[in-house]
Amino acid sequence: MSQLKYKRVLLKVSGEALAGDQGRGLNFEVIDSVCDAIARCVHEGVQVGVVVGGGNFWRGLKDGKGMQERTRADHMGMLATTINCLALADILEQKGVDVRVQTAIEMKAIAEPYIRSRAIRHLEKGRVVIFGCGTGNPFFSTDTAAALRAAEIDADAILLAKNVDGVYSADPNLDPTAVKYDSITYDEVLAQHLQVMDSTATTLSMETKMPVVLFALKDPENILRAVRGEKIGTVVGISK
Repeated sequence: MSQLKYKRVLLKVSGEALAGDQGRGLNFEVIDSVCDAIARCVHEGVQVGVVVGGGNFWRGLKDGKGMQERTRADHMGMLATTINCLALADILEQKGVDVRVQTAIEMKAIAEPYIRSRAIRHLEKGRVVIFGCGTGNPFFSTDTAAALRAAEIDADAILLAKNVDGVYSADPNLDPTAVKYDSITYDEVLAQHLQVMDSTATTLSMETKMPVVLFALKDPENILRAVRGEKIGTVVGISK
């Protein structure tokens, strides 16, 4: 068994990442490779919680286009996250991984309601817990849900799997002089308005002193590298 830096993690996966190059919907080749990496983490003894976004189906503020009331648009986004949760759970179960889906909005026919103590017990038993519906409240992103659930389950770190390979001083797609950081503090992220997580999630992670490892999901093996503490992506923390 490899040396592990983090024994309990909260993996945040964007919905867009699950769509792959097609941009919308579900790309099962991508989902299969992500689930392979999660399964390997579990087999190495890592306790894994997952928060997944819903942007591959619906982004409340953006897709509502001002034509829908914000609260209802956000509730639709919460339902989109649940679709992704069930897709991940199904593929993980096919790989022999024990999974529980918990949702912040009760839908007991398809998932457990979110209960902190029950989620921790599942993790201790080696089950992957996938958290759906964000925080269950409108106006809060799934980044904030990841920061909240990570704090609640006493995770060692948030693994932030995105379509970019780290935190840059500017958008590398627009600015060729953008510099990638190996590590950066929360204060610097907030001061420079860097797009790691939204400001609410960043502030919450700073208050709970929760390290965040941001890396590219393009290579799902990065999930395993992150839990082993290998130098990858960018580490956001209290100090460098």
